[in-house]
Amino acid sequence: MSDTGAVSPDVIDKAERAYRTIGELSRETGLAQHILRYWETRFPQLRPLQRAGNRRYYRPEDVALVRRIAALLDQDGYTIRGVQQALAGKPGAAPTMPDRDTNSAIRRVRASLAAALSEDARA
Repeated sequence: MSDTGAVSPDVIDKAERAYRTIGELSRETGLAQHILRYWETRFPQLRPLQRAGNRRYYRPEDVALVRRIAALLDQDGYTIRGVQQALAGKPGAAPTMPDRDTNSAIRRVRASLAAALSEDARA
């Protein structure tokens, strides 16, 4: 997708329930094919169908899982291990994101430290 929300011309227009090849999924998600293959080794839940010649076909459930893994890694800041634990459903395994009050407190402490360092540098 471009910044305007339009689908780029290299993305194939397929039905939502259609299976996708690794190339199609790579173009849709912006993830390199080798990353998708690597994730198959790290996440047992991600098992696309494999046909003759080891050609991968991702079911809609696989596509949703790839998107979830990507979001956890890229947007939520999880590690591979953290995503593995989150997908395995281990209680307390997934890190929680700090709330707004915590973020505000951290910003205040940073500002205070920066001011102290600035004052110390002038002295």
